Amino acid sequence: QVQLVESGGGLMQPGGSLRLSCAASGSFFSINVMGWYRQFPGKERELVAQITSGDTTNYADDVKGRFTVSRDNAKNTGYLQMNSLKPEDTAVYYCNAVVGAIYGREYRGWGQGTQVTVSS
Repeated sequence: QVQLVESGGGLMQPGGSLRLSCAASGSFFSINVMGWYRQFPGKERELVAQITSGDTTNYADDVKGRFTVSRDNAKNTGYLQMNSLKPEDTAVYYCNAVVGAIYGREYRGWGQGTQVTVSS
């Protein structure tokens, strides 16, 4: 399966930048999809951005042009670069990965979540 460890959250002023990282480990051959979700208090998790093994990316409308998702296959690590942060970006951010394993199986894992707070 897959274990995901996130880092990089914190407090930032509006207009600032943060980069989240998500390191994957476990028994898998490939990371097929790596995604970033966020959760506001009292709400369900929502997709922020994702990147496939073919480097196809997908973004939520309200982060397009501000956030960039990327991956380093050699390090089994994904990144979410967040620029021009707004107070409404304040949430807990989770990484998610779908990995390919033996016998063609796929497994899905979640990171522990990291708090991002945008405030002056």
